[in-house]
Amino acid sequence: MSRPALATFDLAALRANYAHARAVHGGRALAVLKANAYGHGAVECARALAGDADAFAVAFTEEALALREAGIQQPILVLEGAFGMDDMRLAQAHGLWLVVHQQEQLRMLESLRAGARVNAWLKIDTGMHRAGLEPGEAQACWQRLKACEQVAGITLMTHLASADEPDNPVTARQLAAFEAATAGLPGPRSVANSAGVLAWQGAHRDWARPGIMLYGADPRGTPSDMLQPVMQLTSEVFNLRTIGAGEALGYGGSFVAERPTRVGLVAMGYADGYPRRAHTGTPVAVGGHLTRIIGRVAMDMLTVDLTDLPEVGVGAPVELWGRQVSVNSVAAAAGTIAYELLCNVKRVRRVYR
Repeated sequence: MSRPALATFDLAALRANYAHARAVHGGRALAVLKANAYGHGAVECARALAGDADAFAVAFTEEALALREAGIQQPILVLEGAFGMDDMRLAQAHGLWLVVHQQEQLRMLESLRAGARVNAWLKIDTGMHRAGLEPGEAQACWQRLKACEQVAGITLMTHLASADEPDNPVTARQLAAFEAATAGLPGPRSVANSAGVLAWQGAHRDWARPGIMLYGADPRGTPSDMLQPVMQLTSEVFNLRTIGAGEALGYGGSFVAERPTRVGLVAMGYADGYPRRAHTGTPVAVGGHLTRIIGRVAMDMLTVDLTDLPEVGVGAPVELWGRQVSVNSVAAAAGTIAYELLCNVKRVRRVYR
């Protein structure tokens, strides 16, 4: 019998979430599969979406090549662009689309030898101040790309810094800056990430770039009836004990029982990707009933409160997150975001349905 720690992936939910993103946004949508599809398995997710997705997006060239090697034929956008001429030549050879967000990448494109033409996405920094050309450079850089024989087409893009905060005025300023920087330039545009799709109709353009919402988590950290969780992280209770009032539990004795407490031991720990920062009170479902984590999460196991669940015993199923326990609620309790939790899942068995 194998250890019961398990991640189950609902690929029908993935397809439904993509369809929802595309319908809400309108136009076309890149399904973002970077970081191994946010921990969900890039190849498996790409294959599941192959009949639906207009195109895919990854962070860097090696991620794109893994999809090509797995037989994925759709266009793939490399969001970080080329790190050197080798990446440029690989983009030519494998039909990859490249983001151009700095002058050096533009110069590399201009020096590329004749061959397959590359689709370029010109990224403008409208206020995030991370990656992107200055707004004042947009017109001249667009003209240089237009004149470049190795460029097949140009898409204009920017990235929103605070779209997950609907009341934050930064997004409106970014949209205005993008319009001003690209005024008069023809061609498709891309602005909306997941938060932009869900919260900013004014950010909807020709291409959406949904990421976290594909996997069923709302980037605003709120529950959503329209998104279905794709990953269900589960395990089982594999031991029971009762500790008396005043007794401490686990490393550091951070939990001290206020009453006789029935404790369930669960095969799941931070080495599996469950957050060590999840403290007493973090929600968990055992045998279909909501309860709480108690004590510190250890490398291989954690403990749950079964005091009010006398019917639950050894072998009871435990959902760490999924359909009953929102990954956003676990992330909030651990002082992090759903993106980090989903990306960190490892060591557990993986099943795709």
